[in-house]
Amino acid sequence: MITKIISGGVVGIYGYDVFVEVFISNGLPAFDIVGLAGKAIKESKERVRAAIKNCGFEFPSKKITINLAPADVRKEGPYFDLPIAIGILVSIGVIKESKVSNVFFAGELSLDGQIRNINGVLPMVHHSSKKYKTFIVPKENLKEAQLIQNIEIIGVKHLNEVIEYFRTGTKPKDYNKNFENESCRSDNITYKEDFTDNENIKLDFANVKGQEGMKRALTVAAAGYHNALIIGPPGSGKTMLAKRLPFILPDLSLEESLTTTKIYSIAGRLKNRNKLIKERPFRDPHHAISYAALIGGGKVIKPGEISLSHNGVLFLDELPEFKRSVLEVLRQPLEDREIQISHADESVTYPAKFMLIAAMNPCPCGNYGTGTDECKCSIMAISKYIGKISGPLLDRIDIHVESTRGSYSSLSEKNSISTAEIKERVLAACNMQYKRYGTKNKYNAHLNVSEIEKYCKLDKTSDELLKQAFEKLKMSPRAYHKILKLARTIADLEESEKIGVMHLTDALNYRSLDRKYFNL
Repeated sequence: MITKIISGGVVGIYGYDVFVEVFISNGLPAFDIVGLAGKAIKESKERVRAAIKNCGFEFPSKKITINLAPADVRKEGPYFDLPIAIGILVSIGVIKESKVSNVFFAGELSLDGQIRNINGVLPMVHHSSKKYKTFIVPKENLKEAQLIQNIEIIGVKHLNEVIEYFRTGTKPKDYNKNFENESCRSDNITYKEDFTDNENIKLDFANVKGQEGMKRALTVAAAGYHNALIIGPPGSGKTMLAKRLPFILPDLSLEESLTTTKIYSIAGRLKNRNKLIKERPFRDPHHAISYAALIGGGKVIKPGEISLSHNGVLFLDELPEFKRSVLEVLRQPLEDREIQISHADESVTYPAKFMLIAAMNPCPCGNYGTGTDECKCSIMAISKYIGKISGPLLDRIDIHVESTRGSYSSLSEKNSISTAEIKERVLAACNMQYKRYGTKNKYNAHLNVSEIEKYCKLDKTSDELLKQAFEKLKMSPRAYHKILKLARTIADLEESEKIGVMHLTDALNYRSLDRKYFNL
């Protein structure tokens, strides 16, 4: 007799069904797992054997074959310990097969039968909740699974709890029927509305005195989801302002929140497993980060920093200090808003729709072009420092803005613009984009060439101005399109449907600063 147990796996940020088929036959004792199982799954044989014995049951001295279907998809991780154990227990008559049909199992077993938490429960449950209504997951993952409603969720700490439940009907302590609060819907599934994460203290722009030019540039960046490069000396407020940027972006939609939470679940980065992530991510990796840590990867492919920044901000401080090979990998996801990671026998695609905010000093000592402190760097040293950033990467950054050290008088300003005031302007501009494009979560920075031609039309005077700038600055076609998109955002901030000469001039100013530093 073949026993079939329902479980699931994760590819990218999406769950998929896995059927754990167990067949026990007479013959020399053996325990084989087939179906493109990874090393962690192969090792589950010993965990399952020890867990069943330590729960007081005799492990069968027969030929045991486990098949993980579909067999053409590679499977990794310890998700299948629990379903394999349940399949064996059903096959030897400890549990009736009728009791476990249409029940989803996932969890890692310890040698004594304890059930440990696993990563990726949210995408697995999200996918399978469309077909199955009862889920048995580790207790530590219970709250995470409860983010999906209209299903029965059972959190368990020990294999004996599962056996007792199916033999006697005694429900574990952490039993939950999630059939309430039907107020937030997506993909025909109801999510708990109150599971939100608002623990972060909002950082206020009003606390950064002066730097009105930088605040204006970041307002434009937020309103159109544009990438930005801030160039300035140490202590000029680059990092302070960048950290405040997520709080002026539009709030995450339910779909964005769910996708972001899935990514953090898969990566094992959920700080609070009973809440959807509602704050836009802000990631600021150290400049010593490796290629794999930035884009994702590893023996078992996991999301990298660019995917952990999805729907939020990726802040790269001291940009020239990053390895050039690491920076160059950003070029493709900046264009496609996703990253594909391929191994010899596996290919995974993760979303990577992030806003890149980079900061750098103008030279190794930080004083070049400040006009106040003497720069002690040679032209060769400055060129080498700046040269770590390639032209194609710079071309993908929409806004180049300069920061300066504030004056003494600026530190005592009382009427600095606040985060709330800036966000109000940003939301007004974003709402114009939503109405124009007929969808949420689409911003000017995401327009393709045909959409640029349709929505970023210039009058004759503006077109002549852009032509002159294009020829004088020797722009690439990509820079040309980015200026048009930038001008569209600036016009939206002014609540203007037409792009005027002043809007185009502002956009050109944001694209010309690099000539000062990068044409030494």
